[in-house]
Parts: sequence; C-alpha cells; structure tokens
Amino acid sequence: MLRIVSKQELVKRLFGYFIPLTLIGVLLGAPFLLLWLGTLSLLVWNYRQLFRLSDWLTEQRKYYPPEGEGVWEQVFEGIYRLQQRNRRKRNELADVIRRFREGAEAVPDGVLVLQDDLAIVWCNKESIALLGLQWPLDHGQRLDNLIRRPDFINYMRSKEYLEPLELQSPIDAHSVLEVRVTPYAASQLMMVVRDVTLIKQLEEMRRDFIANVSHELRTPLTVMSGYLEMFDPDMAPPPAMWGKAQQTMLEQCKRMASLVEQLLALARIENSDKPDFEEEVDISDMLMNIYREAEQLNQEKHHSIELNVDESINIIGKEQELRSAFSNLVFNAIRYTPEGGEIIITWQKNGRGVEFSVEDNGDGIAPEHIHRLTERFYRVDQARSRDTGGSGLGLAITKHVLSRHDSHLNISSKVGEGSVFSFSFSNERIKNKKLETEF
Repeated sequence: MLRIVSKQELVKRLFGYFIPLTLIGVLLGAPFLLLWLGTLSLLVWNYRQLFRLSDWLTEQRKYYPPEGEGVWEQVFEGIYRLQQRNRRKRNELADVIRRFREGAEAVPDGVLVLQDDLAIVWCNKESIALLGLQWPLDHGQRLDNLIRRPDFINYMRSKEYLEPLELQSPIDAHSVLEVRVTPYAASQLMMVVRDVTLIKQLEEMRRDFIANVSHELRTPLTVMSGYLEMFDPDMAPPPAMWGKAQQTMLEQCKRMASLVEQLLALARIENSDKPDFEEEVDISDMLMNIYREAEQLNQEKHHSIELNVDESINIIGKEQELRSAFSNLVFNAIRYTPEGGEIIITWQKNGRGVEFSVEDNGDGIAPEHIHRLTERFYRVDQARSRDTGGSGLGLAITKHVLSRHDSHLNISSKVGEGSVFSFSFSNERIKNKKLETEF
C-alpha cells in the first residue's frame, strides 16, 4: 500500500540528515565544509533520482518504475499508480469508442461526424459506399468540397436542418439519397445519409398505378355510357347503328372484365403464400396449346412463329400460374411486333437448368423503359399499347409468378432490332419426362 510522506516527516528527515553533519563538523573544526559537502551530495542524489524518473517516463518502455530510495520510492510508486488509473480510464474510454463505432457500423444508413466548418471527423462504411468517400484519405476534408452539388452546398451552408434534403447520389445518377443533419455539442454535426431510391420508385409506381387504373376502367365505361345516351327509350336505333354499338359495348365490357380479372389474379398471387410445388407440369403440351392460341391471335398480324421445344423437360410448379407467365410473353410478342415480323419461342436446357425465351424482331425498347416494364399499367407507348388491346398487367403478373417459382424475368432489347424476354428454372425444378417409344 502506498504510504504518503507528510511535511513533518520530511522536516524530520532533513534534520536527521543535517544535525549529525553539523555535530561532526564542529568536532572536526569544519562545520560549514561538512554542511556544504552534505548539501552537495544530497543535491546530486536527488538529481540522480530525477534523472531515473525522467528516463523511465520518456526513454524506457518498462511498465514498472525503477526501485526508488527514500522519499523517491513514494514518488515513483505514486506516479506508477497514477499511470495505472489513467490506463484503466483510457481502456474504458477506448472500449466505449469501440462500442460506439461498432454500433455506428451496424447502422444500415451512412453516418458522418463533421466539424462546424463541414470538415470530416469520422464516417462509417455505409457512408463511404453511399457518398463515394475515400477513408482515411478524406479525414479532415470539407464535405462540400467532395460533394459538388449546388443543392447540397446551399443546404449545408444555410444551417437550416429542420427538413431533410433529397440528393442525387454522387456515384449513381439513378439513386436518390436522403440527408438529415443534427447539430450537437458545441461545434459538431452528425449527418445521416439514407438510400431512398426504392421508396421513391414505390411512390412513383403508386401514383402511376392509381392514375392508370382509373383511366383504364374509365375508358370502357365512357364508351358504353356514350352509346347508351344515344338510345331514345321510345325509338329503337337503326339495325346498322345498333349492331355496331352493341359490338363495341361488348368489346369494352370484355376488356373491363379482363382487366378486373387480371387485377384480382395479381392481388391473389401477391397475397397468397408460396405454393407447394408438388405438381408436375407438362411444358411441351402447355406450349403447344399456347402456340395454337397464338396462331388465332396472329391471323391479322401474319407473323412467322417458330416453336423450338424440348419435349423431355417438365417443371415442378403450379400449372395455372406458369401458363400465365408463358402465355403473357408469347401474346405480347404477337401484339407489339409490327405486322409480318418473326417470333421465335424456345424451351431448351442451358448450363444452369432450363430456359424459356421469346425473341422478336420488332421495334425494340429503349433502355430507360426496360426496368419499368414489370410495373402495373406501365406502357412505353400509351397510344400504341391501347390499340393492341393489352391491359398493362401481363408482365407484372409474370414477374410475381416467376418470383414464386424461384426465377426472374430477363429483358434484352435494342431499338430497331427487337427484344428477347426470357426466364430460367434451376435443375432442382426439372422433371425429365419419360417419352414413349414406338416399335
């Protein structure tokens, strides 16, 4: 245990050192000389202890202090204990900082700590990925010098952080970031950056869906109500007019009924649990039925339709849902390919399993439209799409059906050259059909 040396004890030690020297000096007849020699030796001894202390604190890397003598033993021991307390506090502080950093790294959003002048103090890995920072090279750099967006610079310099800022990603023009800033301490800011691209897309899809479904349902109703208003209750219309009106109203009723059925089917697929895949689906037989229906639909377009089917490959899945996915791609190719086009339907094995593809030589699709084709009611060309009789729900249904069957829709297209719509199933879903052999 550390023993504290009091002032009284120090005075006693000094008297115990100098009084004997004085007495001996008096006996020898040279008291001042002995006092001077004693003081000099005491000074040298203390300087030696100071040197040992300085050498231990600055040069040596030993954890324990050197052996002290006299009062210096308590000095060395006191400094050693003080270092122990400081080391424990540093370890506790380092542990707190480590837990804070681990927690900040686990946050799915980007987190940055900035000085009041926007110099970067610290950032987590997610903020590096979202903002394209280079850490630790960007430590101390001003964030507004690294992100040269006028809206971001104005937002940060205004110091009005009540509302978040929506910012185009500096590394991906198609991504949208939400920036929130919170001042804290005396002169520091905490910035939280979140990728809200999906949320913005969902909001846009919701707005488009409401607008499109309202328009789609309103169009046939407007046609029918217009014809009905023409009919006088007391006078029947001429047979020619009635025949045309009746045919038009029937077509619009069928169109609206089909639209409602597809909306219900899509809602049913989205809301139902993943089906039990215990049913073997004869894909070749299904494709032959779809091909015959496609020929009927193709009577006005006069397309050349080529069917390449491996009849030995069946799939485990839900037949009704799969038929919808297969037929939607085939019928879309017939509807949207200009008259006299070529359509190739293929069902063949590939390196990873089996693939279904529908290839056409139509007008093609611009790249900015491809990623939105599976949205409900999304149309590349509003006027042309309605003329073809499509509902705008086919690819949305196909997307959800394939997702339930562990697959996804691939779209490859070049404007003026044509398009390829395809999807694959893994080997786990393949059921090889036993073909009958004729003798």
